Parts: sequence; structure tokens; C-alpha cells
Amino acid sequence: MKESSLLLVALNLFPDLGSIKIQSIAEKYNSFSEFMKADAEELLDVPGIGKKLCERIITHRSKIEPYSEIEKATEQKVSIVTLFDEEYPERLKEIYDPPPVLYIKGDKSVLNNRSIAVVGSRKASTYGRRVATNFAKELALMNINVVSGMARGIDSFAHKGAIEAGGPTTAILGCGIDIVYPPENRVLMQEIIECGCIISSFPMGTTPLPANFPARNRIISGLSLGTLVVEAAERSGSLITADFSLEQGREVFAVPGNIYSPYSRGTHKLIKQGAKLVESVEDILDELYLERQANMINEGAIDFQKLTRSEKILYELIDYHPIQIEELIEMSQLDSNKTNAVLTRLELKGLILALPGGYYVRN
Repeated sequence: MKESSLLLVALNLFPDLGSIKIQSIAEKYNSFSEFMKADAEELLDVPGIGKKLCERIITHRSKIEPYSEIEKATEQKVSIVTLFDEEYPERLKEIYDPPPVLYIKGDKSVLNNRSIAVVGSRKASTYGRRVATNFAKELALMNINVVSGMARGIDSFAHKGAIEAGGPTTAILGCGIDIVYPPENRVLMQEIIECGCIISSFPMGTTPLPANFPARNRIISGLSLGTLVVEAAERSGSLITADFSLEQGREVFAVPGNIYSPYSRGTHKLIKQGAKLVESVEDILDELYLERQANMINEGAIDFQKLTRSEKILYELIDYHPIQIEELIEMSQLDSNKTNAVLTRLELKGLILALPGGYYVRN
């Protein structure tokens, strides 16, 4: 690692130093060794470095061990990429105050793909989970990198949708890259690494504190051409990501939802404020002047010739609003055993989804 990059890694290990101060110090000193020799008078000349911070830096810098940090990352097959490296994502470099250090595990090349962020509520509804999965799947089929935060709810389903399509997808973490958060996403994290990558701007071992997540959200929006908010409460981290997206000159998209759901209030607020209302991936592509790849498989096309008469009857009765099996039996005039058998076949073909309570919706 070159000296200037080593300096950024070292400075990033200082707690609460902040990326602007890190860059200011890095502009003054060419190497880690030069920084270590700097006296108080020199450090006070750096913009943003006051007397208290100067004293703290001098007191604690001998405890900073960038070589040990690099060794830990190497052992975990993690790449450390700094602002001074050619591998640093160009789109992220364009934003104000980009993170000086990125820890990356997986396929870094997906960061060169066109990217769309898909974010939303941790308490996702059935509707929200379906929307996140289907949008992400369709984007990934076009080789568009689906960026999210691997949080519970919408984020996780966005990653899962992209993985179903074979990727690519990127997860931005609000903790060290060696920590699985939330812990139940251990398998999902590995799947993301296999078809994309995970990224953190925090040193190894950093715990997932609430204060870390705004920085995580800035990277999600900064890597992306636009941010799609699927579901969000009126006060939501997803709205913070949308704000960052606007601040960075990127597009914001919002999916409309049920007017009675508290998790639609955030998305409807965004739409009222000028976010692009989207009902399909085409709405995103049109806004960003992106072309759908010509060789993309039309996953939505259904060959009705291959459906039996009973399958056609039930499929046409099921739409995107949940309908209970008793209603399907009554409307189709098929007996209960036949209805159950046909519904199972439609589900296996991926045409419908079974919901709790005996409800069904189109997939």
C-alpha cells in the first residue's frame, strides 16, 4: 500500500475525526511517518484542527496501528480502498465529503455497473416485500447493481431479489465489515458476497451504533444513480437516504402504497415533495434515460397455452390484491380439493404467492 493510502487508513482509525478533517490532514502530510513526526504547531495549521483535537491526536497517535488493521483485513479477504487509489468508485468520489477509506469484500467490479439503491422500512408489509424483491430482481436481470443496507425488512428483500436473478448487489454496512448485523442475515451476507460485494467505511470490529447509519446511508445514495424508496414511515432512515440522494444530485423514486398504512406515509410524502412515482422498473429507466438490455429475458411473460383450463380460471381470478381461498372456490365453482391442487401448481410455477391466512396474490 502506498504511503498516502496508509496515512488515510491510519487517520480513519481515530475515533470521531471525521472525513473532512482526515482529508485536510492528508493534504498536508504525504505519508504516515511524516504525520507521526508532526508537532503541535504544525497540526494546528491544519484547517479544522483546534487545540483540544490537536492534543488528542498527539496523545493517541502512537496507539494507532494501520499495519495491524491491514493484516486483519487481509486475513478476512477484505480489500482496503482509499480515496487515493484508482479502484475507488468514481461515482462515490463525486459526492461532497466522500468516505476516505472503504473496506470491500467480494467482487469490486460490480461497483462499476449502473447502480440503483433500493431502501425501505425494517417493518415491511407483504406488499413492500414483494415490491422490493420484484424490482430488485428485474434491475439485476439488466445487470444493474442493486445497492442497499442489508437491514431487516425492505433492504434484505431487495438483496434477495437481486440474488434470485444472479446479482449484482452491494450491501453497505453501518458497522465493521467483519460483523454481521443484523445477526440473522449471516447467510444473506455470504450470498451477497458471492454475487456482489459488501462495503463498510468503518474500521474492523466497529459495532453497529445508531450514529454510524447516516454515514452508511450517504454511501448507499452516493454509489447510485438514484434511490428507490419502497416503504417508509413518516420518520424513517430511508427518508434520510432520499435526502442524501437529492443533496448529491441524484434521483429519488417512491413506490405508492396503501393510504391506511403508516409505512406509506414516508413514500407519499416524498411523492408530494416531487419524487418520481414509480409503478414499474420502466419508470426508473425512463427517468434516468437508461435502456433495457435487448437480450434480457422477459420474466413476466406467461405462456397461457401451457396452462390447464383450471389454472387459467384461478389465475385470472387472482390479482395483486390478496384474495382468500374460500372466495376462489366460490367464484371458480371448483371443489376445494381441486382448487388446492391447482393453487399449488400455480405457486410452483412462480405465478402466484401464498400468504398467511389462506390468501393468494399474483407474483
